[in-house]
Amino acid sequence: ENVGSTLRILVATDCHLGYLEKDEVRGFDSFDTFDEICSLAEKNKVDFLLLGGDLFHENKPSNSTLVKTIEILRHYCMNDRPVHFQVVSDQAASLQNRFGQVNYEDPNYNIGLPVFTIHGNHDDPTGVDNLSTNDILACGNFVNYFGKTDLGCTGVGKGETHVALYGLGNIRDGRLNRMLHEPHAVNWIRPEIQDETPDSDDWFNIFVLHQKRTKGSSIDAVSELLLPRFLDLVIWGHEHECLIDPQEVPGMGFHITQPGSTIATSLANAEAKTKHVLLLEIKGMEYRPTKIPLQSVRPFEYAEVVLEDEVDVDPGDETTIHMHLHKVVSNLIEKSRGKSARGSKPKLPLVRIKVDCNGLSTINLKQFGQKYLGKVANPQDILLFTRSGRKRQTTQESCKNSEELCPGDLNQHTVEAHIAESNLIR
Repeated sequence: ENVGSTLRILVATDCHLGYLEKDEVRGFDSFDTFDEICSLAEKNKVDFLLLGGDLFHENKPSNSTLVKTIEILRHYCMNDRPVHFQVVSDQAASLQNRFGQVNYEDPNYNIGLPVFTIHGNHDDPTGVDNLSTNDILACGNFVNYFGKTDLGCTGVGKGETHVALYGLGNIRDGRLNRMLHEPHAVNWIRPEIQDETPDSDDWFNIFVLHQKRTKGSSIDAVSELLLPRFLDLVIWGHEHECLIDPQEVPGMGFHITQPGSTIATSLANAEAKTKHVLLLEIKGMEYRPTKIPLQSVRPFEYAEVVLEDEVDVDPGDETTIHMHLHKVVSNLIEKSRGKSARGSKPKLPLVRIKVDCNGLSTINLKQFGQKYLGKVANPQDILLFTRSGRKRQTTQESCKNSEELCPGDLNQHTVEAHIAESNLIR
């Protein structure tokens, strides 16, 4: 294999740096995983690290979060390792910085691991100057921030391999949906033919975006069927479920990879899957994807329980309900022990049990979780109560969906937990 023509890219999305930074147990989780991602980029000798938005959890992260992030980037990105690819397009047109060039070409900096990133909905530009924390990192030469204002491509070349990298930072899903439906509302700029570059049909086209995804027609999401057919690979950020194996879109001619988040920001079933990053090796018009599981992610176990279907639960005896749920929690904790994060000290697991308590009284969540202090990372919200509505009548008949709670069941905790469960807060 001609390694000189193989472009190696490590892809990650939705790192959410700073998530729960004030939590005594989970405050460093996002940074531990981002450190591992950068170390994997170094270990696999990739040409660059590509991030698909939501690098930060907050639009205006704290000083602590910003310092920790810069420390990691400085440790892994600034070194004497040579960079073996060129950006052959108009850099000033596609990069959001006043210097008009990628950071590794600045003679005043030694950048051995270039980072390219778009913004997500959590770290999007705001204010009069339309700036975000990504602009701060770009100004400090830590990242190459693109996809902020247009769909222009960044042309990357290595040997005989040429990649057209399109980026689109998050905008309102409904707005983008309407624009993609309107003729000429979105213009895709194909690579120009130059003496040292091939015809546009010989470029490998990658599109990275950060939007709500749908396979059908929805006004508040973006359909993959609206994307242009000349694309070869789409990297989809924003969705936290890890569907990282590239899947072909029937009739469109391109594949989609959805890496998912690198940290669980909602205790939902989709986030309980193993977290991964993707190693892309591109040579000419062919590519090889390799998914790499993240070892530093806090273990997360999820289960669903329908109390009225459990033989050892007496609807009139709250003691049997407690005993059954405690047994489920204990089993999940035991299951998590084989999935402990890397490092000398195993991380306490996250545990979530979705409990269908139809016809039964709910439990005091804080009192229930007291038993698991020091045993799980989230003792205050282990249980999420729902009601299926199978035996309810009159006004309760409006709560037909198993995800719904009737007005009498609501409190601040259940509202917040229910929103996180339903919407996979991203």
